[in-house]
Amino acid sequence: QQQSSSMPILTVHNRQISWTPLLVLGYLFYLLLGAMVFQLLEKQAETHFRDQFQLEKLKFLQNYTCLDRQALEQFVQVLMEAWEKGVNPEGNSTNPSNWDFSNSFFFAGTVVTTIGYGNLSPSTVAGQIFCVFYALFGVPLNLAFLNQLGKGLNAHLITLERWVQKPGRAQVQSAIFLTTGTLLFLVFPPLVFSYVEGWSYGEGFYFTFITLSTIGFGDYVVGTNPNKHYIPVYRSLTAIWIVFGLAWLALVFNVGADLMEKFLQLKWYKPDLSLAEGATTKLEDEPEQPRIHIPS
Repeated sequence: QQQSSSMPILTVHNRQISWTPLLVLGYLFYLLLGAMVFQLLEKQAETHFRDQFQLEKLKFLQNYTCLDRQALEQFVQVLMEAWEKGVNPEGNSTNPSNWDFSNSFFFAGTVVTTIGYGNLSPSTVAGQIFCVFYALFGVPLNLAFLNQLGKGLNAHLITLERWVQKPGRAQVQSAIFLTTGTLLFLVFPPLVFSYVEGWSYGEGFYFTFITLSTIGFGDYVVGTNPNKHYIPVYRSLTAIWIVFGLAWLALVFNVGADLMEKFLQLKWYKPDLSLAEGATTKLEDEPEQPRIHIPS
């Protein structure tokens, strides 16, 4: 197809597809997949534990005939309320306070980092109001601190890159960063928690990742076993470890998000440069006969 030479037109064909709808669909699919897998893995176990608990209540009533079901249910309610207030029903009144300085320092860290385990919360109106304003200013302060800490880690990576980068070793600094961080924040801490808390290594690793990712379910929390004696600074040191671990894992998550975005853009945006180069060469070779390139 040709037009008059007074209006040379070149059309370059770009196979461009917006990846935003695909990302939304993929995100929803990921949530649906997670829901189905969690239901498959956990629902049967929950039913088993529920039936077992009801059986234990029946046995308790049979052994203690002076109690009726209503009295037992009221006592169970008392236990649940105590747990919600941060009081462990196990042990006695001599258990360490949840609000000594070390535990309070740990709680303050869980507030500003938005971990929020849920096993402990303010019960007084004054404490709840203070917690709101403390988080209102503390969360942005924590984000600014983590941002500066991340910049420091990034600058260290750049320095490390200049020191170790050689032909064929361009990714050494990334490997060192990931390996060192993984050892310091994901591999070694579960060993410590397993020893101090009596958890298995898998439980310690689970707690470590759930904490540093700020998911914070609250099913595992350090320093809450009334049958164990903890050193006073144990939870304070854990809070400091959490802060630095948050900065490292957040940087890893940011790198992963950037790589995912680049992958999506590379996958769904592919300029057809061969058509453009071929059409440009044809125009340069035959300037007197400009053509319109219509891609198939």
